[in-house]
Amino acid sequence: MWQRLSFSTQLFLPLGLLFMAALIMGGVLLHVFTTGQLAEENQPAQRSTKAVAEALNNALRSSDHPRRTLDDFVRMLDESSDIQFLPAGAVAPPFASRGLQGSHGPPKWFVSLLSIPDLHIAFPVSLNGEHFGDIVFVPDLSAALFETWVGFLALAGFVVALTGLTGVVAYVFAGSALRPLQDLGAGLTRLRRGDYATPISVGGPPEIRQSCEEANALAETLAQLSQDNRDLLHRLVSLQDDERRDLARELHDELGPLLFGIRVGTIALVDASPPAGNLSSSAQEVLQSVEALQQTNRRILDRLRPLYIEELGLETSVQTLLRNFRKQAPSIDLTDTVDPNLNAIDGPLAQTVYRVIQEALTNVLRHAGASHAHVQATFAGETVVIEISDDGGGFPEGNLFGRGLTGMHERVRALSGSLSLLRVDDRTYVRCRLPAEPAREAPVSD
Repeated sequence: MWQRLSFSTQLFLPLGLLFMAALIMGGVLLHVFTTGQLAEENQPAQRSTKAVAEALNNALRSSDHPRRTLDDFVRMLDESSDIQFLPAGAVAPPFASRGLQGSHGPPKWFVSLLSIPDLHIAFPVSLNGEHFGDIVFVPDLSAALFETWVGFLALAGFVVALTGLTGVVAYVFAGSALRPLQDLGAGLTRLRRGDYATPISVGGPPEIRQSCEEANALAETLAQLSQDNRDLLHRLVSLQDDERRDLARELHDELGPLLFGIRVGTIALVDASPPAGNLSSSAQEVLQSVEALQQTNRRILDRLRPLYIEELGLETSVQTLLRNFRKQAPSIDLTDTVDPNLNAIDGPLAQTVYRVIQEALTNVLRHAGASHAHVQATFAGETVVIEISDDGGGFPEGNLFGRGLTGMHERVRALSGSLSLLRVDDRTYVRCRLPAEPAREAPVSD
């Protein structure tokens, strides 16, 4: 539970509890010391009350009119004095009630929390066995209690002020520590997403600055590794293209003439054979097989290295690919948006654009079960945007890239591009973005 709290909460909560405990402890100590303080402060008054009672008793014994002497003494007493005469049979007032009912005194709840000692003391006044009353000590505790209340307010104010000051200092400290940590977290998020170019701001305490510097060094290392990986993929793709070109040349230069020779010889054999003989029928079968081999050889050559790109340009090659798809899958309604300016690019970029479209259409034909597909290949600024969508059944969950698209993904990464497979609104999208120079307007022919 504690680990789930934020850094600010973990910092301020113990401080708040600490100051709250200090306030409670101060109140407890104030409560404890109040009892002893009140008892000590009223001891001289208690001794004075005893002395007054002894003097009054002596005066009554020596007086010819003790009742008159007692009345004169009672009249002399001030009502606000702590020493009062209580006639016999009268009930003594609460010793702590005097002075506590005013609006300027401490609140009742505070007084109820204090442990006020029993300061009530009474000395009898009598003559010849007759009890006239008692000299009682009824102290006015309002000043002492108000002083205690003021002390409590001062303690509470000090704790509140100290808490506020500490909170401000802690807030400033937490902010100065959290901002670099937040910058570090945002930078690590960018690293996770592949953004190695944006450095992390270095600030805060030395430990955090060191972490930021190490993260920036890590970003530089990852950027170099990413560049090395792209260079390696680019060389790998180039080697694959070279092997495909060599294999295509071998098939075209070696196998092509042989198939052509077999086809010519078979045609001559068909022409020389009797129309109704078994030899003519066998020759026709051989001729059909040779023609099927030639068509297969052309498809293999087209997949290994489409010669149309070098001879006719990318846009024409893509249109030829789309026409062949329509012939091969007439049940699929194929539409396209192909920019004619694609002829301005060549080399590995043109090969990759063609391969992505080719592989995506192959997947649509073999696996999608679609009735409509759309191919888009256009420029968006300095980026070539390729999108192939269909309304088929989509792709299996957890199996986003098959072997063909995995190879295309490696080609795209080698050119610092991106390839993604999406399912939106019952349509499957293969989207590819490749960096390229802005296309020039194609010249208008007369």
